[in-house]
Amino acid sequence: MVVGPVPTRSRATDRMWSIGIYSGESPFNLKPHAGVRNPVLTADHVTDVAAAFVADPFMLRVEGAWYMFFEVLDRDTGRGVIAFATSPDIHEWTYGGVVLQETFHLSYPYVFEWQGSYFMVPETLGAGAIQLYRADSFPAGWRRVATLIDGAGADPSPFFYGGQWWMFLCSLPYKHDTLRLYRADELTGKWVEHPSSPIVRGNCSIARPAGRVLVLDGHVIRYAQDCYPVYGSKVRAFDVLRLNPDDYTEAAVGDGCILGPSGSGWNGRGMHHLDPHPEPDGNWIACVDAHSLD
Repeated sequence: MVVGPVPTRSRATDRMWSIGIYSGESPFNLKPHAGVRNPVLTADHVTDVAAAFVADPFMLRVEGAWYMFFEVLDRDTGRGVIAFATSPDIHEWTYGGVVLQETFHLSYPYVFEWQGSYFMVPETLGAGAIQLYRADSFPAGWRRVATLIDGAGADPSPFFYGGQWWMFLCSLPYKHDTLRLYRADELTGKWVEHPSSPIVRGNCSIARPAGRVLVLDGHVIRYAQDCYPVYGSKVRAFDVLRLNPDDYTEAAVGDGCILGPSGSGWNGRGMHHLDPHPEPDGNWIACVDAHSLD
């Protein structure tokens, strides 16, 4: 998550972004998990840096345990770093520490498993490129292994579909209004821009990625931040109706709004991210982030 220069804040307002757990019958119908006391992670859980907030969570289930990776904004440097927490049951989380930091800001740690290895494509605007990291030792030993795309982009979101790799990213991160699409035959590239890209122009309500892209029953589902009237207002969902090297079409799911503010408490002001996962019983759980009114 990058919203511009980091201002000096009081400790009270620093806790504006935190992380919670939602659940529901589908990835389009999610509510606060009844068995969880949200938020499950806040700046106060971070013990190894002076945290301003935590945001942009992504989860993986590995050998029966949940691992969540997320941005921590370091108050001392004004830069984001990537940390993780673990849970046996998604109810209680244990902070594990910072696992990735650079000389530039990091956020949006899009983690995934591919062919027996764990990869991460975080937001790396300061590097001027989209970078790929691999875990030599999961969950803490991450190493940069490739540059995927030259040029800065916010919230890069890769996924595998139809025998190819695809990636959404926001190319104008401080306007939040332009969504580009790339594809590659292999994860490490060569990545090329789709002929329909940018697929969203000049619309800050539906452009910027808002979490993991789902491939569900042969459909691609993308989530988008609604940044109107302000950044981080709510999350929308889109069903990709056609995706191939030549064509792209999509349609909003329902009225498009999947997550929004409650009007009070930890998620009172807005929400801008989710990472949903199917459960064996057919239900879904998701890690989300939210902005408080305090």
